[in-house]
This record gives sequence, structure tokens and C-alpha cells, in this order.
Amino acid sequence: MNKDFLFFHKPFISEEEVNEIVDTVRSGWLSMGPKTIRFEEAFNSYIGCKKSIAVSSWTAAGHLTLEAYGIRPGDEVIVPTMTFPATAEIVCYFAAKPVIVDVDEDTLNISLKEIERAITPKTKAIIPVHYGGQPCDMDEIHDIANKHNIKVIEDAAHSLPATYKGKKVGTISDVTCFSFYATKTLSTGEGGMICTNDEEIAERCSIMRLHGINRDAWKRYTESGSWYYEVVAPGYKYNFTDLQASLGLPQLKKVDLMWQSRRDIAARYTQALKDNEFLTLHTVKGDRESSWHLFPIRLKLERLKINRAQLIDEMRKLNIGAGVHFMPVHQHVYYTQTYKLDDKDYPVASSVFPKLVSLPIYPGMKEEHVDRVINVLVDLLTKYKK
Repeated sequence: MNKDFLFFHKPFISEEEVNEIVDTVRSGWLSMGPKTIRFEEAFNSYIGCKKSIAVSSWTAAGHLTLEAYGIRPGDEVIVPTMTFPATAEIVCYFAAKPVIVDVDEDTLNISLKEIERAITPKTKAIIPVHYGGQPCDMDEIHDIANKHNIKVIEDAAHSLPATYKGKKVGTISDVTCFSFYATKTLSTGEGGMICTNDEEIAERCSIMRLHGINRDAWKRYTESGSWYYEVVAPGYKYNFTDLQASLGLPQLKKVDLMWQSRRDIAARYTQALKDNEFLTLHTVKGDRESSWHLFPIRLKLERLKINRAQLIDEMRKLNIGAGVHFMPVHQHVYYTQTYKLDDKDYPVASSVFPKLVSLPIYPGMKEEHVDRVINVLVDLLTKYKK
């Protein structure tokens, strides 16, 4: 491995996480157990919602939420095209239809106008995705949803911790789903969390995450537990584990510190690149705080002799990792063919996608690392200008 290579992402892991994992292994309780419950309670307290249900992934969280809301074959759920395909695929699990819509040009968050256009009598829910960690226009989305009596499920995979008009993401809608995937702002390797103020939704998701068992089955092997349980619905194997909680508990303690680090890196990038003639930066609205899960830039390809793929390859040769977020859902083969989707119906996403590059941004990056990314990028853009 090239020790000089600056990865696109590295998890921020300390001895505290290592010690917590060792403690879990020595305890003999590896799957869902007391540390998972502790993590749920700590997360719940941090966010400020009534219930937090830990699950195996964001995908599991979204799937369980749609199930709890009673999504059925033929129903429609509105999702933005600028997201990882999981946001749309969970709708397909029910033989329902993901209605994929375009995004706002400034933020790449879901377009309010396109939500309005997409609503039909079959629409049951909207899943706004907080792209890169910046919250969507939630007041307006709730106004639309309330007018049409449809549910709002926030895809907050990118947005821990983020705030919208002074409110933490996770307290704004009836249900919010977080991700703890390896690259996320809080990482447990894999994992997710359902945050809700709806007791019925919380109860249903809790039951369905572990085979539809109607009680705390994880306790059945404890000293105080009972062997007896009943299955009340055909549930899923979506539970969290104490090994994952061993990462989550110490990560949660420093989540604000990690966010501050990301914000500092974003500010350094912004200051250095805001006036560059070969790119434009992401718009961040003044009434919200991004988690800065991503720092996306948009290349002005008309001023360059290379394309996005070539630039990323040149950066890699100079020991800088970069990413692309995301290939629009409507361009993936399954969705294009199944729903007969066309770029012309997604003018913003189709135009912006070829220009997008995500720069490294994670706690643990030193100032000299950030400056190295800036210098390499600026030098390459200048080298390949038209």
C-alpha cells in the first residue's frame, strides 16, 4: 500500500472503540444485546426524538418504515434521482413504484416543483434525501405532504449531525432514517437507525427488525429472560449487534467534534476554491447547517481539455483519492428500462452529474492534507485548461 496516498475516506477510530470492542468480545454477547440498547438510548438522547431503533443498515431502516406505513403493491413513493439507489429500491420491495424526480440545481436536493408535479392519487410517501449532508426544504415539503395527506420519511444517511432552522435532523419529520455505513459521519461499519416520535411506528419497526417477534427476544438467553416468545408477523433479520454498538457508543460521544473537523475542512476548501474559474461550489443555504458528509465540486468542463474521469485519474496518480456522488438513479439500467426513464426528463441531474467530483473530507485530515488536495486540484485544472 502506498503510504503517501490520501484516501477519499478514512474512519476516525481511536483506542476507545478498540477497547469497547474487546470488552464486547470478552463479554460473550456479540449480537443484539445490552450495548445495542445503550446505543439506542444514547442516540435518542443526542437527537432528541422519542424513539430510536437500531437496525442493520439504512436500507433496513427505510424498508421497515415503509412496511410500518403499510405500503402496498401499486402505491407510489416519490424519491429524488440524486441518491444512492437504495432510496428507490426499498420501494420496489413492495411491488410499489418509486416515482423518481429531478433535483434543485443549487443544492441537488429534491425539487419542490417536481414533487408537486409527481403527486397522484396513488402517492403514499415522499423520501427527501439530504444530499451531501445539507437538509432539504423541509417546511415546504411538509406543507405539500400535509396538503395531500402523504407521509414524509427523511433519508438522513448523509446528515448526522445537521440542523434545519435550529432543529436537529431526526426531530423534524415523523420518521428519519440514518446510516452508519463505513464512510458516514458516525460509522459502525454497517448499520442504521430509525428515529421517530410515532409510538406505533416505533413498535412495528422494533417487532419487524427481528423476525416479527413480539417481545425482547434478545433477552431470552439472559439470567432474567424467558425462553417463550411469539411471532406476530413475518418479519426480517434486520437487527443491530453489540459489536456494532461497540463502535457506535464512543463514536457518538465525539460526533460533534468530528462534525467540527468536517466543517473546518469544508471552510478551508471553500476559501481556496470559491473563485476558481474552472469549477463551482455547492450552495449551502443560510438557515441550515450541513453535516459536510461530502464536499462536492462541479467542473466547468467547457473550460477544460479533460473530463471528470480523466481528472480523477490524474488526481489518483498524484496520490489523491476522489469520489463521485451519485450516478442518478434514473440512469441505472434497471430503473431506465423498468420505468422507461429518459435524461430529458431530468435536466438538472443529467446536466450536473458529469461535472461532479467529491473531494476527501473526514476527521483526521490535517491542514497539510487539505492543502495538498487543493494544490493538486488547482494545478491540474490550470494544466488542462483550454
